[in-house]
Amino acid sequence: MSQPRYWVAVASCDHVHKGVEGGFAQACHGKVAPLRRMVPGDWVLYYSPRMHFEGEEPCQAFTAIGRVVDAPVQQVDMGGGFKPFRRTVAFLPCRQVPIRPLLERLSFIQDVQRWGYVFRRGFFELPEADFLLLSREMLGREELHAPA
Repeated sequence: MSQPRYWVAVASCDHVHKGVEGGFAQACHGKVAPLRRMVPGDWVLYYSPRMHFEGEEPCQAFTAIGRVVDAPVQQVDMGGGFKPFRRTVAFLPCRQVPIRPLLERLSFIQDVQRWGYVFRRGFFELPEADFLLLSREMLGREELHAPA
């Protein structure tokens, strides 16, 4: 088995909670390409810039962490012509972690003054050291085990 890769997906906090409850990841407004980059055993963190999809209240925190399950990418019909793609993820119980106190410690933040720019991509690979730092903050422990 190859080394896991680590990903960040960006979504509003309310949408992240729906995914956690449903056991799925959805990225970039339901596009398939980001989900196909992930393979079973990879880890995904969600960053939420806002609390609600249709709102302005900031969240600016990492809001979920999970491991990609060995299941195919699926398309679902949400009605109204919206048919997003989803990937099965086993999410772990975690605490929400604000990004601002960690800005200086995250290597993927190239410019602390413009730290939010990287999240505009919607989905990107995360260096292992940054993932380990964030996972310790979110889970409150050092070791990660694959969810059952």
